[in-house]
Amino acid sequence: MLDLRYVVDHLDEVRARLGQRSPTAADTLAPIAELGQKRRAIIVTVEAKAAARNQANEAMAKADKKSPEFAQMREQLKAASGEVKELEKQLGEVEAAIQKALAVVPNLPDPGVPVGTEESNPVRKVWGEKPSFAFEPKAHWDLGVALGILDFERAAKISGARFTVMVGAAARLERALISFMLDLHTREHGYTEVLPPFLVKDTALYGTGQLPKFEADLFKTSKKEGDVSSDLYLIPTAEVPVTNLHADEILEAAALPIAYAAYTPCFRSEAGSHGKDVRGLIRQHQFDKVELVRITTPETSADQHELLTRSAETVLEKLGLHYRRVELCTGDLGFSAQKTYDLEVWLPGQSLYREISSCSNFGDFQARRAQIRYRPEPKAKPRLAHTLNGSALAVGRTVVAILEQYQQADGTIVVPEVLRAFMGCDRITEHRPAGR
Repeated sequence: MLDLRYVVDHLDEVRARLGQRSPTAADTLAPIAELGQKRRAIIVTVEAKAAARNQANEAMAKADKKSPEFAQMREQLKAASGEVKELEKQLGEVEAAIQKALAVVPNLPDPGVPVGTEESNPVRKVWGEKPSFAFEPKAHWDLGVALGILDFERAAKISGARFTVMVGAAARLERALISFMLDLHTREHGYTEVLPPFLVKDTALYGTGQLPKFEADLFKTSKKEGDVSSDLYLIPTAEVPVTNLHADEILEAAALPIAYAAYTPCFRSEAGSHGKDVRGLIRQHQFDKVELVRITTPETSADQHELLTRSAETVLEKLGLHYRRVELCTGDLGFSAQKTYDLEVWLPGQSLYREISSCSNFGDFQARRAQIRYRPEPKAKPRLAHTLNGSALAVGRTVVAILEQYQQADGTIVVPEVLRAFMGCDRITEHRPAGR
């Protein structure tokens, strides 16, 4: 969430910077501008009425309590106090309306982010070379079905569209990737592994910016115990529970940066993606991710962003997967992000790059919503921390990249060397169901 005082005091600047995202982003300020004027007018009136009330109170203290004037003063003071209370109530209602309006205003792009749309995102780095084939490479959905390791039909039978059953080597590959990524980040990159709940309160989703704007993309559960009903949401990403581990806390500067790595399943209804990526593993309602979250100070967040992105890149490099780093332009930034790098992996079966990790710096946007603060020095006034996160990596999409980049002419898949100890094999061949 943006700082209300900054928005009100720099309304034209904020509108212009949001306009770099899109005209609709700038339009979210419209109610705030009007409410801000109303708020200022009430504050001026409250201050004037409060001053008059205080003067009346001082006059009463000097007046003869038995005189008619004193009784008149008392009635005037009572009326003035009532007016102040009513105005303060109105002020509270206006400020609540402003907070509600602010909750759907996106973050301001970092001044260094290139202005433009998705089509103009600049490539900042390319690693490795596109694999070459002496045959026509296949898409992962054809490879997986032919090998008997991806079953879309049975998944649809039990759960509907956008689900997959992973069988045999595919299930083992998913598990191997999770273990490999967690081991890499905790042993070599210094992250602390956490396993958070997969169900969260609405306050956690508000803290990281999924609510209220993206409720349609979430899976919501309801439970009633006696006369009490409680609603919880399935997490769309580990970013939500892990970032909120420190909600409503004041951290010590010496404890920063905090770096967490977490494996979780993720659940998204993909409400805004009808007809998009309906085949394969790219856009599923349920998928696995290893997520990285960092909490740090404003002075170090830019460097921490680069560090987090490098952690994600290292996974791809150790797997030997050709990828590129893209910086998102202002018009392609996510709601809460002020700067984002996407890592895009090459999928030869589809002849395109697909995002496999999105590494974002949110500045103090999430910290303000979740009230994550730190104390720069002992007894110093708390400041808002900066939060960052990125996938390292989206596991299902990594499976896709391995199947497509490591496919062989006979339809088998070579297992990347770093995964062979986890997999117990160096090649994925056709699955043959075990029998008795």
